[in-house]
Amino acid sequence: MSEDLFLSKAFSQSMHPLKVVPYYYRASSTFEQNDITITTLVTSNRFKVFSELVTHYQGPISATVHVKPSAARALLDALHDLYTSTPAMSTYVDIHLVLTPFDRQLNTWRNAARLFARTEFVMMLDVDFAICTNFRSAIRASLDAKIGRILKEGHAALVVPAFEYVKQQDGLDQKYFPRDKQTLLSLVKAKKIDMFHRTWIPGHNSTDYPRFYSATPGEVYKVTQYHPAYEPYVIFRKEGPPWCDERFIGYGGNKAACLYEMYLSGMSFYVLADHFLVHQSHPYEEEARKLERKSNRKVYQDFKEEVCLRYLKRHYDSGTLNTSHGYNVQEECKKIRGVSKIAALASLILVFSCLQYMCLTLLRQMIEGKF
Repeated sequence: MSEDLFLSKAFSQSMHPLKVVPYYYRASSTFEQNDITITTLVTSNRFKVFSELVTHYQGPISATVHVKPSAARALLDALHDLYTSTPAMSTYVDIHLVLTPFDRQLNTWRNAARLFARTEFVMMLDVDFAICTNFRSAIRASLDAKIGRILKEGHAALVVPAFEYVKQQDGLDQKYFPRDKQTLLSLVKAKKIDMFHRTWIPGHNSTDYPRFYSATPGEVYKVTQYHPAYEPYVIFRKEGPPWCDERFIGYGGNKAACLYEMYLSGMSFYVLADHFLVHQSHPYEEEARKLERKSNRKVYQDFKEEVCLRYLKRHYDSGTLNTSHGYNVQEECKKIRGVSKIAALASLILVFSCLQYMCLTLLRQMIEGKF
Protein backbone atom coordinates (compact mmCIF):
# COMPACT_ATOMS: atom_id res chain seq x y z
CA MET A 1 0.00 0.00 0.00
CA SER A 2 1.37 3.42 -0.91
CA GLU A 3 1.87 6.07 1.76
CA ASP A 4 -0.39 8.49 -0.16
CA LEU A 5 -3.25 5.98 -0.19
CA PHE A 6 -2.87 5.24 3.52
CA LEU A 7 -2.83 8.93 4.45
CA SER A 8 -5.80 9.71 2.20
CA LYS A 9 -7.79 7.19 4.24
CA ALA A 10 -6.37 8.45 7.56
CA PHE A 11 -7.63 11.96 6.74
CA SER A 12 -10.69 10.95 4.72
CA GLN A 13 -13.02 13.09 6.89
CA SER A 14 -11.13 16.27 5.98
CA MET A 15 -11.99 18.61 3.13
CA HIS A 16 -10.23 17.55 -0.06
CA PRO A 17 -8.10 18.06 -2.11
CA LEU A 18 -5.56 17.53 0.66
CA LYS A 19 -2.11 15.99 0.70
CA VAL A 20 -0.15 15.21 3.87
CA VAL A 21 3.65 15.07 3.74
CA PRO A 22 5.01 13.64 7.03
CA TYR A 23 8.52 14.51 8.22
CA TYR A 24 9.27 17.06 5.52
CA TYR A 25 11.94 17.98 8.03
CA ARG A 26 12.88 15.43 10.70
CA ALA A 27 14.64 16.34 13.95
CA SER A 28 18.08 14.83 14.46
CA SER A 29 17.35 13.86 18.08
CA THR A 30 16.13 10.47 19.25
CA PHE A 31 13.56 11.13 21.97
CA GLU A 32 12.87 9.06 25.07
CA GLN A 33 9.43 7.46 24.94
CA ASN A 34 8.24 9.02 28.21
CA ASP A 35 8.97 12.53 26.93
CA ILE A 36 6.27 15.06 26.02
CA THR A 37 5.96 16.22 22.42
CA ILE A 38 4.32 19.56 21.82
CA THR A 39 1.94 19.17 18.89
CA THR A 40 1.08 22.41 17.17
CA LEU A 41 0.02 23.93 13.87
CA VAL A 42 1.79 26.73 12.06
CA THR A 43 0.92 29.16 9.29
CA SER A 44 3.45 31.43 7.61
CA ASN A 45 2.42 34.47 9.66
CA ARG A 46 3.37 32.58 12.85
CA PHE A 47 6.94 31.60 11.92
CA LYS A 48 8.54 34.11 14.31
CA VAL A 49 6.57 33.01 17.38
CA PHE A 50 7.11 29.37 16.36
CA SER A 51 10.86 29.96 16.48
CA GLU A 52 10.50 31.39 20.01
CA LEU A 53 8.51 28.34 21.14
CA VAL A 54 11.17 25.97 19.78
CA THR A 55 14.05 27.89 21.31
CA HIS A 56 12.44 28.04 24.74
CA TYR A 57 11.04 24.50 24.99
CA GLN A 58 14.21 22.62 24.00
CA GLY A 59 12.23 19.40 23.66
CA PRO A 60 10.36 17.36 21.03
CA ILE A 61 7.91 19.27 18.84
CA SER A 62 5.70 17.90 16.07
CA ALA A 63 4.38 20.74 13.92
CA THR A 64 1.96 20.79 11.01
CA VAL A 65 2.58 23.57 8.50
CA HIS A 66 -0.27 24.56 6.20
CA VAL A 67 0.78 25.09 2.58
CA LYS A 68 -1.49 26.55 -0.08
CA PRO A 69 -0.45 25.03 -3.43
CA SER A 70 -0.70 28.45 -5.10
CA ALA A 71 1.93 29.87 -2.73
CA ALA A 72 3.95 26.72 -2.04
CA ARG A 73 7.32 27.80 -3.43
CA ALA A 74 7.55 31.03 -1.45
CA LEU A 75 6.33 29.37 1.76
CA LEU A 76 8.71 26.42 1.50
CA ASP A 77 11.63 28.78 0.90
CA ALA A 78 10.67 30.75 4.02
CA LEU A 79 10.28 27.50 5.97
CA HIS A 80 13.73 26.37 4.85
CA ASP A 81 15.24 29.66 6.02
CA LEU A 82 13.47 29.31 9.39
CA TYR A 83 14.47 25.68 9.91
CA THR A 84 18.12 26.19 9.02
CA SER A 85 18.56 29.47 10.90
CA THR A 86 17.16 28.32 14.26
CA PRO A 87 19.69 25.97 15.94
CA ALA A 88 17.13 24.16 18.11
CA MET A 89 14.83 23.56 15.14
CA SER A 90 16.85 20.80 13.46
CA THR A 91 17.52 19.20 16.85
CA TYR A 92 13.97 19.01 18.22
CA VAL A 93 11.35 19.71 15.54
CA ASP A 94 9.60 17.41 13.08
CA ILE A 95 7.77 19.36 10.36
CA HIS A 96 4.80 17.88 8.47
CA LEU A 97 3.12 19.59 5.55
CA VAL A 98 -0.59 19.75 4.79
CA LEU A 99 -1.06 20.94 1.22
CA THR A 100 -4.59 22.17 0.60
CA PRO A 101 -6.19 25.33 -0.77
CA PHE A 102 -8.50 25.55 2.25
CA ASP A 103 -7.68 27.66 5.30
CA ARG A 104 -8.09 26.64 8.93
CA GLN A 105 -8.82 22.91 8.83
CA LEU A 106 -7.48 23.15 12.35
CA ASN A 107 -8.43 19.71 13.66
CA THR A 108 -6.95 18.01 10.60
CA TRP A 109 -3.71 19.84 11.28
CA ARG A 110 -3.84 18.91 14.97
CA ASN A 111 -4.38 15.24 14.16
CA ALA A 112 -1.45 15.20 11.75
CA ALA A 113 0.90 16.68 14.35
CA ARG A 114 -0.24 14.13 16.95
CA LEU A 115 -0.13 11.17 14.55
CA PHE A 116 3.52 11.77 13.69
CA ALA A 117 4.71 12.62 17.22
CA ARG A 118 7.46 10.26 18.37
CA THR A 119 6.84 10.06 22.14
CA GLU A 120 4.25 8.43 24.38
CA PHE A 121 2.81 11.73 25.58
CA VAL A 122 1.74 14.82 23.63
CA MET A 123 0.61 18.33 24.43
CA MET A 124 -1.98 20.02 22.24
CA LEU A 125 -0.83 23.65 22.13
CA ASP A 126 -1.42 26.72 19.98
CA VAL A 127 1.84 28.10 18.67
CA ASP A 128 1.30 31.61 20.06
CA PHE A 129 1.60 30.55 23.72
CA ALA A 130 4.76 30.94 25.75
CA ILE A 131 5.75 28.02 27.97
CA CYS A 132 6.61 29.78 31.21
CA THR A 133 7.37 26.89 33.59
CA ASN A 134 9.07 23.52 33.35
CA PHE A 135 6.01 21.26 33.49
CA ARG A 136 7.81 18.78 31.26
CA SER A 137 10.37 17.78 33.90
CA ALA A 138 7.77 17.85 36.68
CA ILE A 139 5.47 15.44 34.85
CA ARG A 140 8.23 13.05 33.81
CA ALA A 141 9.42 12.92 37.42
CA SER A 142 5.88 12.03 38.58
CA LEU A 143 5.01 9.22 36.15
CA ASP A 144 5.16 6.63 38.94
CA ALA A 145 2.82 8.65 41.18
CA LYS A 146 -0.97 8.31 41.04
CA ILE A 147 -1.53 11.06 38.48
CA GLY A 148 1.27 9.66 36.32
CA ARG A 149 -0.30 6.22 36.34
CA ILE A 150 -3.69 7.63 35.27
CA LEU A 151 -1.95 9.57 32.51
CA LYS A 152 -0.16 6.44 31.27
CA GLU A 153 -3.44 4.50 31.26
CA GLY A 154 -4.98 7.14 28.99
CA HIS A 155 -7.66 8.13 31.51
CA ALA A 156 -6.39 11.64 32.25
CA ALA A 157 -5.44 14.85 30.50
CA LEU A 158 -3.32 17.37 32.40
CA VAL A 159 -4.33 21.02 32.06
CA VAL A 160 -1.73 23.79 31.96
CA PRO A 161 -3.73 26.97 32.79
CA ALA A 162 -3.65 29.74 30.19
CA PHE A 163 -3.35 33.50 30.77
CA GLU A 164 -3.12 36.68 28.74
CA TYR A 165 -2.21 40.31 29.34
CA VAL A 166 -5.13 42.66 29.96
CA LYS A 167 -3.53 45.28 27.70
CA GLN A 168 -2.62 43.50 24.50
CA GLN A 169 0.45 45.68 23.92
CA ASP A 170 1.95 44.34 27.18
CA GLY A 171 1.90 40.80 25.76
CA LEU A 172 3.93 41.37 22.61
CA ASP A 173 7.37 40.34 23.89
CA GLN A 174 7.91 37.00 25.65
CA LYS A 175 11.09 38.07 27.39
CA TYR A 176 8.97 40.09 29.81
CA PHE A 177 6.57 37.25 30.64
CA PRO A 178 6.46 35.80 34.19
CA ARG A 179 8.47 32.60 34.66
CA ASP A 180 7.26 31.53 38.11
CA LYS A 181 3.90 31.42 39.84
CA GLN A 182 4.63 34.11 42.42
CA THR A 183 5.41 36.63 39.70
CA LEU A 184 2.28 35.59 37.83
CA LEU A 185 0.13 36.03 40.95
CA SER A 186 1.52 39.52 41.53
CA LEU A 187 0.61 40.48 37.95
CA VAL A 188 -2.88 39.01 38.40
CA LYS A 189 -3.32 40.97 41.63
CA ALA A 190 -2.19 44.13 39.83
CA LYS A 191 -4.80 43.38 37.13
CA LYS A 192 -2.15 43.24 34.42
CA ILE A 193 -2.74 39.56 33.60
CA ASP A 194 -6.00 37.63 33.61
CA MET A 195 -7.35 34.24 32.57
CA PHE A 196 -7.14 33.64 28.83
CA HIS A 197 -10.15 34.94 26.87
CA ARG A 198 -12.19 36.27 29.77
CA THR A 199 -14.56 37.60 27.10
CA TRP A 200 -15.51 33.94 26.47
CA ILE A 201 -15.78 32.57 30.01
CA PRO A 202 -16.87 29.00 29.10
CA GLY A 203 -13.65 28.43 27.16
CA HIS A 204 -11.38 28.22 30.21
CA ASN A 205 -13.46 28.83 33.33
CA SER A 206 -13.66 25.13 34.23
CA THR A 207 -9.97 25.37 35.13
CA ASP A 208 -11.22 27.13 38.31
CA TYR A 209 -8.77 30.02 38.46
CA PRO A 210 -9.53 30.99 42.10
CA ARG A 211 -8.48 27.49 43.13
CA PHE A 212 -5.36 27.76 40.98
CA TYR A 213 -4.42 31.01 42.71
CA SER A 214 -4.77 29.51 46.20
CA ALA A 215 -3.38 26.02 45.48
CA THR A 216 -0.44 24.75 47.50
CA PRO A 217 2.89 23.99 45.76
CA GLY A 218 2.79 20.70 43.90
CA GLU A 219 -1.00 20.46 43.97
CA VAL A 220 -2.86 18.77 41.11
CA TYR A 221 -6.63 19.13 41.27
CA LYS A 222 -9.48 17.62 39.27
CA VAL A 223 -11.79 19.69 37.06
CA THR A 224 -15.22 19.26 38.65
CA GLN A 225 -17.34 21.86 36.81
CA TYR A 226 -16.93 20.80 33.19
CA HIS A 227 -18.53 22.85 30.40
CA PRO A 228 -18.89 21.59 26.79
CA ALA A 229 -17.14 24.75 25.53
CA TYR A 230 -14.07 24.05 27.70
CA GLU A 231 -10.91 24.14 25.57
CA PRO A 232 -7.78 24.09 27.76
CA TYR A 233 -4.27 23.18 26.65
CA VAL A 234 -3.70 19.61 27.72
CA ILE A 235 -1.09 16.86 27.98
CA PHE A 236 -2.27 13.31 27.38
CA ARG A 237 -1.27 9.89 26.07
CA LYS A 238 -0.78 9.86 22.30
CA GLU A 239 -2.40 6.45 21.80
CA GLY A 240 -5.86 5.73 23.15
CA PRO A 241 -7.71 9.06 23.56
CA PRO A 242 -10.09 10.08 20.74
CA TRP A 243 -8.83 12.11 17.79
CA CYS A 244 -10.12 15.57 16.93
CA ASP A 245 -13.20 15.59 14.71
CA GLU A 246 -12.20 16.93 11.30
CA ARG A 247 -15.59 18.25 10.15
CA PHE A 248 -14.84 21.69 11.66
CA ILE A 249 -13.53 24.31 9.25
CA GLY A 250 -12.43 27.67 10.64
CA TYR A 251 -12.69 29.29 14.05
CA GLY A 252 -15.12 28.18 16.71
CA GLY A 253 -15.76 24.87 18.41
CA ASN A 254 -12.88 22.93 16.86
CA LYS A 255 -10.64 22.55 19.91
CA ALA A 256 -13.61 22.27 22.28
CA ALA A 257 -14.81 19.33 20.17
CA CYS A 258 -11.48 17.55 20.75
CA LEU A 259 -11.83 17.93 24.51
CA TYR A 260 -15.55 17.11 24.54
CA GLU A 261 -15.01 13.73 22.93
CA MET A 262 -12.13 12.99 25.30
CA TYR A 263 -14.42 13.79 28.22
CA LEU A 264 -17.26 11.57 26.98
CA SER A 265 -14.82 8.71 26.44
CA GLY A 266 -14.25 8.68 30.20
CA MET A 267 -11.17 10.88 30.55
CA SER A 268 -10.85 13.36 33.41
CA PHE A 269 -9.02 16.68 33.42
CA TYR A 270 -6.50 17.56 36.13
CA VAL A 271 -4.99 21.02 36.58
CA LEU A 272 -1.26 21.46 37.24
CA ALA A 273 -1.35 24.21 39.86
CA ASP A 274 2.37 25.06 39.67
CA HIS A 275 2.41 25.71 35.93
CA PHE A 276 0.97 28.11 33.38
CA LEU A 277 1.11 29.48 29.84
CA VAL A 278 0.87 33.08 28.64
CA HIS A 279 -0.55 34.13 25.30
CA GLN A 280 1.61 36.27 23.04
CA SER A 281 -0.57 39.06 21.69
CA HIS A 282 -1.30 39.34 17.97
CA PRO A 283 -4.08 40.77 15.78
CA TYR A 284 -7.09 38.53 15.12
CA GLU A 285 -9.01 38.19 11.86
CA GLU A 286 -12.18 39.40 13.55
CA GLU A 287 -14.51 39.26 10.54
CA ALA A 288 -13.47 35.70 9.67
CA ARG A 289 -13.78 34.64 13.32
CA LYS A 290 -17.30 36.06 13.53
CA LEU A 291 -18.54 34.31 10.38
CA GLU A 292 -16.84 30.97 11.05
CA ARG A 293 -17.98 30.80 14.66
CA LYS A 294 -21.56 31.33 13.54
CA SER A 295 -21.42 28.43 11.08
CA ASN A 296 -19.54 26.16 13.48
CA ARG A 297 -22.11 26.73 16.24
CA LYS A 298 -24.59 24.54 14.38
CA VAL A 299 -21.89 22.02 13.46
CA TYR A 300 -20.90 21.74 17.13
CA GLN A 301 -24.47 21.13 18.26
CA ASP A 302 -24.88 18.32 15.73
CA PHE A 303 -21.50 16.95 16.75
CA LYS A 304 -22.46 16.83 20.44
CA GLU A 305 -25.65 14.89 19.71
CA GLU A 306 -23.82 12.42 17.50
CA VAL A 307 -20.95 11.71 19.89
CA CYS A 308 -23.34 11.41 22.82
CA LEU A 309 -25.22 8.64 21.04
CA ARG A 310 -21.98 6.99 19.98
CA TYR A 311 -20.44 6.97 23.46
CA LEU A 312 -23.67 5.96 25.19
CA LYS A 313 -23.69 2.88 22.98
CA ARG A 314 -19.98 2.29 23.44
CA HIS A 315 -20.17 2.45 27.24
CA TYR A 316 -23.38 0.42 27.30
CA ASP A 317 -21.93 -2.35 25.11
CA SER A 318 -18.68 -2.47 27.08
CA GLY A 319 -20.45 -2.51 30.46
CA THR A 320 -18.90 0.76 31.65
CA LEU A 321 -21.97 3.01 31.49
CA ASN A 322 -22.70 2.79 35.22
CA THR A 323 -19.04 2.93 36.25
CA SER A 324 -16.75 5.92 36.81
CA HIS A 325 -15.78 5.78 33.12
CA GLY A 326 -19.41 6.23 32.08
CA TYR A 327 -20.20 9.05 34.50
CA ASN A 328 -19.15 11.86 32.13
CA VAL A 329 -21.25 10.68 29.20
CA GLN A 330 -24.35 10.29 31.37
CA GLU A 331 -23.97 13.70 32.99
CA GLU A 332 -23.29 15.57 29.74
CA CYS A 333 -25.69 13.78 27.43
CA LYS A 334 -28.70 14.20 29.69
CA LYS A 335 -28.33 17.96 29.06
CA ILE A 336 -28.98 17.50 25.34
CA ARG A 337 -32.61 17.56 24.27
CA GLY A 338 -33.55 14.35 22.50
CA VAL A 339 -30.54 12.47 23.84
CA SER A 340 -31.33 12.76 27.56
CA LYS A 341 -34.13 10.16 27.43
CA ILE A 342 -31.85 7.70 25.65
CA ALA A 343 -29.16 8.23 28.29
CA ALA A 344 -31.61 7.62 31.13
CA LEU A 345 -33.11 4.59 29.40
CA ALA A 346 -29.71 3.04 28.74
CA SER A 347 -28.81 3.43 32.40
CA LEU A 348 -32.10 1.89 33.55
CA ILE A 349 -31.77 -1.04 31.13
CA LEU A 350 -28.29 -1.70 32.44
CA VAL A 351 -29.47 -1.58 36.06
CA PHE A 352 -32.37 -3.92 35.23
CA SER A 353 -30.00 -6.31 33.47
CA CYS A 354 -27.77 -6.37 36.54
CA LEU A 355 -30.73 -7.00 38.86
CA GLN A 356 -31.99 -9.73 36.54
CA TYR A 357 -28.58 -11.37 36.60
CA MET A 358 -28.45 -11.15 40.41
CA CYS A 359 -31.94 -12.69 40.71
CA LEU A 360 -31.04 -15.55 38.37
CA THR A 361 -27.84 -16.19 40.30
CA LEU A 362 -29.72 -16.18 43.61
CA LEU A 363 -32.39 -18.54 42.22
CA ARG A 364 -29.70 -20.90 40.92
CA GLN A 365 -28.02 -20.93 44.34
CA MET A 366 -31.35 -21.69 46.05
CA ILE A 367 -32.00 -24.61 43.66
CA GLU A 368 -28.51 -25.95 44.31
CA GLY A 369 -29.03 -25.58 48.07
CA LYS A 370 -26.23 -23.04 48.43
CA PHE A 371 -28.42 -20.35 49.94
